[in-house]
Amino acid sequence: MALYVKAPLKHAQKVKEFLIKESLFDKNYTFIKRDDSILFPITDKSTLKKKFKFVDFEEVSTQKKAFVNTNLKDALSESLTKKDMEDLKTSFDIVGSIAILEIPEELEKKEKLVAETLLKLQKNIKTVVKKAGIHGTEFRTQPMEYLAGVDTKETVHIEHGVRIKLDIEQVYFSPRLSTERLRVAEQVRPGESVLVMFSGCGVYPLVLAKKSKARYIHGIELNPIAHKYALDNVKLNKVSNVQLLQGDVKDLIPKLNKTFDRVLMPLPKNAEDFLGSAIKVCKNGTIIHLYQFLDENEFEKGKNKIKEFFKDNGMNIQIMNLVKCGQHAPRVFRVCLDLRVIKM
Repeated sequence: MALYVKAPLKHAQKVKEFLIKESLFDKNYTFIKRDDSILFPITDKSTLKKKFKFVDFEEVSTQKKAFVNTNLKDALSESLTKKDMEDLKTSFDIVGSIAILEIPEELEKKEKLVAETLLKLQKNIKTVVKKAGIHGTEFRTQPMEYLAGVDTKETVHIEHGVRIKLDIEQVYFSPRLSTERLRVAEQVRPGESVLVMFSGCGVYPLVLAKKSKARYIHGIELNPIAHKYALDNVKLNKVSNVQLLQGDVKDLIPKLNKTFDRVLMPLPKNAEDFLGSAIKVCKNGTIIHLYQFLDENEFEKGKNKIKEFFKDNGMNIQIMNLVKCGQHAPRVFRVCLDLRVIKM
């Protein structure tokens, strides 16, 4: 559990500056943005209520973020050359008890030293691996190479009170989308029916099940290994309103024979290729969360392209929001279009 201070949007900057000045900002966690407020992770709350009468406090069950660990650089300063230090990447992701490093080719001969040093510094990390290739295959998986600690690629990751068991090499999962998953969950109204296309190991359906009052949530996933983990995770989290199907969404959606209040499409590389399937389960007013990779100069172009698709299929849409969910490449962002379907 992490302690957060909740500040109204109009006062958020003032609170943030005070936290930094007084060294109260907990750098192990990321902030959480809501419609009317921002939650900042803090190390202590004793002085805050006296300073700011308008703040509240919350304890949030969340995973430590990917972060830059200056201690790692300090710890390696006497073991690496100046050139090595320039090549060293100190940012990494943590999934459960596994740290995932990026090791540049120039440092491969010293990767074991880097991994073992990280293990000593971070007691919550039991295994260190490195990315050993790009995301490939139709399942979006990425090869990983073991470096140090317990020799395993399976772990249990905790996010917003949800326990997610997975194999980091055989299942696509990004801890960096934790805040985005919560953002979507907080939009779900009581009684909604939700479809999660490309549901993976079940993280989106389970966060929605835990953090909303959805009536039922369907998930569809192509990767049979990810689907098996998802089924296990439903049992692990003891939820009863999640139903999961394994297969291609293009094949399975016509067989559902139902419409949904909300549809999630968290496949940014080519999710728009599946819009034809998504509209089959939409009704007037259905909300779609469509994820894409877009150049920062092409946001409007991306919006217009989606509008044209729906128009060609006899529908209009209201684009309610465009949210940046992280940077994919220089000037290219993962974005989520929140849109409402309006049937003509």
